[in-house]
Amino acid sequence: MFKLDSEQALLDSFRPKDRALVEVTKEVQTPLFVRDYLAWAHPAGGRMFLIFSVPGGVPTGIVFDTNGGGGPPVPHMCDWCHNSGLGTEVGLLTARVNGKKRAGMLLCSDLSCKQKLEDEANRSGRSVLPAMAKLLERMGRFASEVLKIDLTGAGR
Repeated sequence: MFKLDSEQALLDSFRPKDRALVEVTKEVQTPLFVRDYLAWAHPAGGRMFLIFSVPGGVPTGIVFDTNGGGGPPVPHMCDWCHNSGLGTEVGLLTARVNGKKRAGMLLCSDLSCKQKLEDEANRSGRSVLPAMAKLLERMGRFASEVLKIDLTGAGR
């Protein structure tokens, strides 16, 4: 769990090169107490924003391009929560590594992994906590290993 006291704190969770791309909507009002992660869509579409924190880390933001939304009408599996969906539900989301390179993963198009994991846990009568820990670990691995974001907040 982490707290974002102000819109500036929210923006500071993103890399400096990504901050100009972030648009905070009316639904994202500070101060915010975030239990697992926070995700929202750009009002005009085309982008998703994610802020999460791994244990011992600081809130970390990622700007994803949705690459036009809908993909082919075949099932895909989300690399983070392992739920399946058609191209409109699970698709390629990409983020900038640097000025010349992008990296992407097949993810829930609206980054609703948390709700899907909670629904699955409720149906099976299990705790969602182990699944949420794995989800945050996968988010952190993508941010640190692929996007080269320091999850301790150094250099931001």
